[in-house]
Amino acid sequence: MPGSASEPYDLAVIGAGCAGLAGAVAASELGLSVALLDASGQVGGAFYRHPAPTLGAARPQALHHGWSAFTELHRRLAASGVDHLSAHHVWTVAREDGELWVVHAVTGADGDGERPARVRARAILLATGASERQLPFPGWTLPGVVAAGGAQAMLKSGLVLPGKRVVVAGSGPLLLAVASSLAGAGTRIPAVVEASGYLGYARHPRALAVSPHKWVEAAVHGAALLRHRVRLRTRSAVTEVLGTDRVEAVTVSRVDADWRPVRGTGRTIACDALAVGHGLVPQIDLATGLGCTTRRTPDGTRALVLDDLQETSVPGIWAAGETGGVGGSQLACTEGELAGIAVAAQLCGTRLLDGGRRVRVLRRRRDRMRAFASAMATAHAPGPGWTGWLRDDTDVCRCEEVSAGRIREAVTDFGARDARTVKLLTRAGMGWCQGRMCGAAVDCLATGGGEGAVRPSVERRPLAVPVRLGALGSLDEPAVSDTDSGRAGEPRTAGKPDTRRA
Repeated sequence: MPGSASEPYDLAVIGAGCAGLAGAVAASELGLSVALLDASGQVGGAFYRHPAPTLGAARPQALHHGWSAFTELHRRLAASGVDHLSAHHVWTVAREDGELWVVHAVTGADGDGERPARVRARAILLATGASERQLPFPGWTLPGVVAAGGAQAMLKSGLVLPGKRVVVAGSGPLLLAVASSLAGAGTRIPAVVEASGYLGYARHPRALAVSPHKWVEAAVHGAALLRHRVRLRTRSAVTEVLGTDRVEAVTVSRVDADWRPVRGTGRTIACDALAVGHGLVPQIDLATGLGCTTRRTPDGTRALVLDDLQETSVPGIWAAGETGGVGGSQLACTEGELAGIAVAAQLCGTRLLDGGRRVRVLRRRRDRMRAFASAMATAHAPGPGWTGWLRDDTDVCRCEEVSAGRIREAVTDFGARDARTVKLLTRAGMGWCQGRMCGAAVDCLATGGGEGAVRPSVERRPLAVPVRLGALGSLDEPAVSDTDSGRAGEPRTAGKPDTRRA
């Protein structure tokens, strides 16, 4: 009987964003028992992040495009039998008895309130999304400098603006979305500063031709910027933040095709905040910890190698969304649905896939959007000359306060040729974030001799998120869950543990 200790879930989905929601719902509607784990208290992930109910937002959809797609997924989730396990921070996945997977998580309040939780399943779908890539520059540690996606998250979840006059800078299509959102909420945006140009898209006419929805998105954001008189500066970068105790202004310089600053082009723009990001990095720590094969993407990140039905190189582990390469919400939903169907087919029989029109349509849609994602990654790939922004006293590793000068010294004077050796010599990447923030920059400085294209990190972290020693020490004890039965699609309240969680 489902729910007994001897009968695990059919599928555990990690991540309740676009891909995770679509995968969980698709698998459940095909008869699988599904657990949906997410660190947040609400479903939707970063893209469909919405204000807490206590804020009383009258029109949360005003901060989103494609809101109807989310409401439909949420409706299907509520009508399904999916067990939504909110506030579950998954730190590793392990094989058990050769056939089952065990998802290890911590849940509850930080500190003494944290409790270990385990979910057993026959298959795993990784839908863990992506994080922002940050490339350092002088002044980037000043208060008032926030991640571009972080600024959008502040607005979506807290209805808070990072400042009254905000420069949006970096590279990638996220900048346009962030700028239009902030401007629409009342922030003055003196400039959007894009290090790449948009002519790179012209090299991929086929991908553009089959992606009309992307043209529509660009037109919507472009119209918003025109309406609010926001200036778009391409082939430019913020090369320094000015201020004493917080952001007071930024220096914007022209950059060449390799992102090297052009001498004499620096211009000061007054602002009280800077929202900056240089693309997204797939969050694949759980997957690499399991030994899943990865590939290098055109913009220098590392993504998972997936087969035609979204399965990784490790049998029983599927992935969808940004884990396979950054491509946006519509691609994530498509891949999640395809993965959910594929898992159901494998666990219940291939009859679900043989001649299935639904699968053929999903594959074609995915392939079209993947082609555009590749073109986008190529167009916004960081150039090798970005390290020209750095001064020797610029902190690269914020956690351990390791400067660019110390890293360069480790390379030139002590012969370091990789990020691991630099870490041993300087402690760069040994802090709380474990290199998640500075890893790309440290690797560039280490392997490029002070200059080089952004390279994907090959490090494998055994723990995907920071975990207290107490949680590790309790692995041999029965795990306690803070969830109980209730309506699917809503956070559960404390109560007796589900027997499918040991």
